[in-house]
Amino acid sequence: MSYYKHESSYIDDPCEIGDGTKIWHFSHVQKNAKIGKNCVLGQNVNVGPNVTIGDYCKIQNNVSIYEGVILEDYVFCGPSMVFTNILDPRCKYPQATSEHYIKTLVKEGASIGANATIVCGNTLGKHCFIGAGAVVTKDVPDFALIVGNPGKLIGWVSEAGKRLKFDNSGIAECERTGKKYKLKDGIVTEL
Repeated sequence: MSYYKHESSYIDDPCEIGDGTKIWHFSHVQKNAKIGKNCVLGQNVNVGPNVTIGDYCKIQNNVSIYEGVILEDYVFCGPSMVFTNILDPRCKYPQATSEHYIKTLVKEGASIGANATIVCGNTLGKHCFIGAGAVVTKDVPDFALIVGNPGKLIGWVSEAGKRLKFDNSGIAECERTGKKYKLKDGIVTEL
């Protein structure tokens, strides 16, 4: 076994778990899940069946990643944040099979703050930052900074997570990395 699993955690067969991944206390990885290399799953994390998680993801305590959710590489899921996979849940009219689940894609480098909720059917763009407690109800652009309920775009962040301040020509520089970004027509791209 090239990954670490705490003795209190369960991993159903079959699953794929990458080298260097750590699965901590009271977590459960369900059948057919695919977890990349060098990920960290904190305490009480549930990975649903058929879920795909990329490399270098960090999933903090008390997060459930339900079937229909895909995390690309370097995604951060803050403590107790929530994914959904059904828009109209009703106990009397169950929708507990794969054909009912609505997909959610979290692109490379996205960060989701503690207690945020991601409503299914949306895509979170590359390197976006979802603030703590935000409720995401629509697609999020790359590098966007989203806060509130419902989530609103209040600015832009770099790949390193630093707030970007664009000059009159639409150019900004990340204070951490020195990388430059351009804002044009509501879209941020790295130069």
